[in-house]
Amino acid sequence: MKKFFESLPVHDYTTKLSVSIVYAILASVAMNFFYQPGNIYSSGITGLAQILTTLSVRVLGYKVPVSITLYALNIPLFFIAWRKIGKKFTIFTILTVTLTSLFMQIVPQTVLSNDPIICAIFGGAVMGSGIGFALKNGLSSGGLDIFSITIRKKTGRSVGSISMYFNGLIIFVAGYLFGWQYMFYSALSIFVSGKVTDAVYTKQKKMQVMIITKNPDAVIEGIQQKMRRGITIIHEAEGAYRHDKQTLLLTVVTRFELPALEAAMKDSDPSAFVSISDNVKILGRFYEEDL
Repeated sequence: MKKFFESLPVHDYTTKLSVSIVYAILASVAMNFFYQPGNIYSSGITGLAQILTTLSVRVLGYKVPVSITLYALNIPLFFIAWRKIGKKFTIFTILTVTLTSLFMQIVPQTVLSNDPIICAIFGGAVMGSGIGFALKNGLSSGGLDIFSITIRKKTGRSVGSISMYFNGLIIFVAGYLFGWQYMFYSALSIFVSGKVTDAVYTKQKKMQVMIITKNPDAVIEGIQQKMRRGITIIHEAEGAYRHDKQTLLLTVVTRFELPALEAAMKDSDPSAFVSISDNVKILGRFYEEDL
């Protein structure tokens, strides 16, 4: 029994739980401090939940909380995530959405500013940082993140840019129903949120690495000990000045793996010449960790 508990990835689970709590707090702050006071509509399912909440006052005569509509809209998406992405990913997504709905209900709505531009910018920044932080640690905030991750696996496009296409319909509906000024403020917020998401979620950014070294075996072993990446070897590369023979190594890593690459090069061959090209597009297979 003791060996069983020792074999459980307790550290991984506690880390993901902590990330879920952090995201729930950030999403609640964005909603109750910026979006709701400024009449700004968020991206994805959260924005749709806000629209349904606003419509509930007109249709039902009373306001259904955003936390309830948000959770209800996510329920069918849990089944998609279970089949298309992964079981562990789905379980933690359910936990994250549950905590987010709970915190949105608990955190009081606070007016920090009545300026809709300020609310749009800072609300988008807080929400985008929360989404990016969750995705970076293998979690999802639910909603359109599930669609975005599924599509990204097939197309290689970034999560932030994929979400923007889906969000165009959200902001148009918000503008049509509640006033076109809300569409423009919400579009600004969604743009900021998408850019911050891409800035934080560095696992999706590919970087091509070219290494010129006299110790290729040590470099290859050092890199593959720290990360799972294929390496192409080009023998007998020649320097133009001294005409000495060296080896050229080519690989592609994510920006998230860059510190591990730097550590591997420092240990294996500190004198190697390393050139890194940012934001390259990949065609073909590229290993990504399961969520």
